[in-house]
Amino acid sequence: MSRNARRGALAAATVALTLTAAACSSSSDSGPSSDPGASSSSSSAFQAQHKGGTLKLVAHAAAGSFDPQVNYTLQYWQLFQSMYDGLLAFKKVNGQESFTVVPDLATAMPKVTNGGKTYTFTLRKGVTFSNGKTLTTDDVVASFQRIFKVSSPTAGTFYNGIVGADACLKTPASCTLPKGVIGDAKANTVTINLTAADPEFEYKLAVPHAVVVPKDSPTKDAGTKPLPSTGPYMAASYDPNRALKLVRNPHFKEWSRQAEPQGYPDAIDYTFGQTVESEVTAIENSQADWMYDAPPADRLNEIGTKYASRAHVNPLTAFWYATLNVNMAPFNNKLARQAINWAVDRSAVVRLYGGTNLASPACTVLPPGFPGHVESCAYTKGGGTTWKAADLAKAKELVKQSGTAGQEVGIVVQDDDVNKSIGQYLQSLLTQLGYKATLKPLSGNIQFTYIQNTKNKVQLALTSWYQDYPAASDFLNVLLSCASYHPGSDSSINISGFCDKGVDAKMQAALKTSQTDKASADKQWGAVDQSVMAQSPVVPLINPKMIDFTSTRVGNYQFSKQFYMLVGQLWVK
Repeated sequence: MSRNARRGALAAATVALTLTAAACSSSSDSGPSSDPGASSSSSSAFQAQHKGGTLKLVAHAAAGSFDPQVNYTLQYWQLFQSMYDGLLAFKKVNGQESFTVVPDLATAMPKVTNGGKTYTFTLRKGVTFSNGKTLTTDDVVASFQRIFKVSSPTAGTFYNGIVGADACLKTPASCTLPKGVIGDAKANTVTINLTAADPEFEYKLAVPHAVVVPKDSPTKDAGTKPLPSTGPYMAASYDPNRALKLVRNPHFKEWSRQAEPQGYPDAIDYTFGQTVESEVTAIENSQADWMYDAPPADRLNEIGTKYASRAHVNPLTAFWYATLNVNMAPFNNKLARQAINWAVDRSAVVRLYGGTNLASPACTVLPPGFPGHVESCAYTKGGGTTWKAADLAKAKELVKQSGTAGQEVGIVVQDDDVNKSIGQYLQSLLTQLGYKATLKPLSGNIQFTYIQNTKNKVQLALTSWYQDYPAASDFLNVLLSCASYHPGSDSSINISGFCDKGVDAKMQAALKTSQTDKASADKQWGAVDQSVMAQSPVVPLINPKMIDFTSTRVGNYQFSKQFYMLVGQLWVK
């Protein structure tokens, strides 16, 4: 699937940071950070005394289309949380609970029948779009049709299990889903039929691509003309070269504090076109309240000392990793692959990324705090559940046993400073192991598709993956299953070309178990993760973190693990 835009946005938000470990505050899972005046979580009652004011956001650039069923960037997915609604939503709360799905435009979680293939929702009454029109079942049905008509990036992956989706994918313009999504205006219900049970379907209904927009919305990308919204904010204007302005939706009345809480600021001004240096200065002087971009390295010392209370660092459910092509020499040899895992100094990669306050060593595919994650580290000196040190001697012995020493290895990375520095480290390491390593930096615009296509014969690549929703399959099944390997395609996200029938069978078993017993399935996914690492098609390097830098005007900072900082819940008064 095309996750490159969102992936890139997330990666850009965390590069080259060097805050000292003692300098920054980190958000906890128990409630909002200790911002000025902060005293509540978003699940508590609305505090009217903090309502009002204009929140000022800045970014170097806009994020393209403002169509919620098309855009696939963190930058706007954050904003859509306070604008658009689906039948379901992720809880708008701080910490781990933000991975929980709750009813939004539906009055309750769906009634699931027909062996997990039929979902029936009762639509909430009294919801009004920002254009004054009342939400109806027709809008819901039309919105699911529109996912395919506008060729949403996830139409063929998240929603291809809806009955009739195959026809919609072939001829999007004529998509009707007559037996897939059925509205009953009299009963005020919407029924969705799937071709097979999908235990992750509720997650897929809670991301922006499944939001409900008016039935008369254009059947093509709305681009810079924002669509009417149901949430607390609506877009008043959008010029991607200059600014975006959000104002209160005059028709919004809070129906669920968990799903769609009333916003605090009266307006949100998002200005584009500044340099990151000027953005930092503006926030330090409280002329702006938050920056989307990563602060430049030369400003991090002052942020981490003089402004430490306003720097919020949060671990992300993501990992950076090296892919090892199991279908090409030298990495068609398992011993050679295992040698790289033993040899890589994860602490060195952490330093190159920006330090321990912005990354931690990774041993597994599934990130810490994610469903299925097990504390396990198969490749660390002395053994144990967490990474301690590389074992270069063991790595060299494995290379010798594999008989691959002296072979050429190309390392493909993005051409920004952080990716290149990590690539240079890997090049030096492979040279120490006896390989003839060459670094191949490529523009970030093309690297992600380039490394997926087997025609380019990529042996080792540096890349990263960030969750779409909290399910172990979103990492293991997507990145390393046989079904995700498509030779000759730019969309072969299984970049290592790893297809192990035994491991694949375990994945399918975990997917099946998850239909009835998520806890047991998560245990199975943890075992799959360890089975994958035994085969070593990838080298987990780091789990990144993100920094949010805010002004003195901002309070009630909260960080959703699903969608990151909750923009609409910030206090500016």
